[in-house]
Amino acid sequence: MEFPSAPDDVSLLARIANCDQTALSALYDRYARIIYSVAFKSLRSVEESEEVVLDVFAQVWRIADRYDASKGRADSWLFMLARSRILDRLRQIRRHVPALPTANLIAEIQISSSSGDPIEDALISERRDRVLLVLNTLPHEQRLVIELAYYQGLTHSQIASQTGISLGTVKTRIRLGLSKLKIVLDAEK
Repeated sequence: MEFPSAPDDVSLLARIANCDQTALSALYDRYARIIYSVAFKSLRSVEESEEVVLDVFAQVWRIADRYDASKGRADSWLFMLARSRILDRLRQIRRHVPALPTANLIAEIQISSSSGDPIEDALISERRDRVLLVLNTLPHEQRLVIELAYYQGLTHSQIASQTGISLGTVKTRIRLGLSKLKIVLDAEK
């Protein structure tokens, strides 16, 4: 299934894959501001947000040849790169700052990549709200490990290390929590 994408974005990425600096500049001009805004919403730091933008476009320069238009839109691909860089920055910040409340970060790392289709955007927003609502019904222990894994991007081992819970318990809590989420969300369909 091929997703529609602005032909300019796809052709710019193809040109970037061939080391065309003017294409990178054009893509930067088109997306740097919005990526910066998304990063700033999560990081609350001008310097960190600027670094995210630079990291994203440096990565685009290195891996533009890996973009596959048949797998998704170019802007969605860029936003996924940005999300990854933002999570990396959040992890770095957490290493130097005492534990930040997870609940406050959940909404902050939501990247709003508009699909261009208001109905699809509304459905995605509704689905996200439903998941967050159901997530809040889980026992604290299960919710905590799921938030650390999916919203902060920590591995099971990192969660075990950070929380002092055994690795097996972390895996069990995640499995049980996801199972409960699936049951509740499937029942709502």
